[in-house]
Amino acid sequence: MLDENLIKVDVNKAYKLLNIGATTLVSAEHDNKENIMAAAWACALDLAPTKATVVIDKSHFTYKLMDEDDYFALMIPCLKVAKDVLYFGSISQNDDKDKLENVKDKLFYLDNYKMPMLKGCIGYIVFKKIKDKHMQENYDLFAGVCVEAYADKRVFDGSHFIIDKDINEGLKTIHYVAGSNFFTLGKNHSIN
Repeated sequence: MLDENLIKVDVNKAYKLLNIGATTLVSAEHDNKENIMAAAWACALDLAPTKATVVIDKSHFTYKLMDEDDYFALMIPCLKVAKDVLYFGSISQNDDKDKLENVKDKLFYLDNYKMPMLKGCIGYIVFKKIKDKHMQENYDLFAGVCVEAYADKRVFDGSHFIIDKDINEGLKTIHYVAGSNFFTLGKNHSIN
């Protein structure tokens, strides 16, 4: 079930959820195996419809799921879920088979998709994978075409992020620095 603050985003504008350069979470599922992991190397690739890329090292459990399935999702977390981002980024499903079971109360599923989503993110983008074995095997690079997207209307107006000092700090995008440190964005300056 979708949070009441989420609005549907046009697949031709979903790239704007990625252009801000925030830390992302990647979600994938295949054959009833699922995972979420943190990823810093995700970016928009094309506009209409939105295409994106994400780098997932072959050693990660998520790589195997994405390699075998046709869909994956990128989530845009915010400061209020930063602790969960650290959790997903520091625990491997390869090492802890109960990784998602330990946080199942924080997860939900979009209709028609099996990959888990973390509650509280300010953006969710579902992609149909573009099959390219050469890119995957040689560069650990996955690409996808956006098929569905949602954003929190308190910080995204349907076309742009609202970046202002008056936005609730917990709803601001997080940008990973190192260790357990993130920064958030501040005031929007419109230059004419």
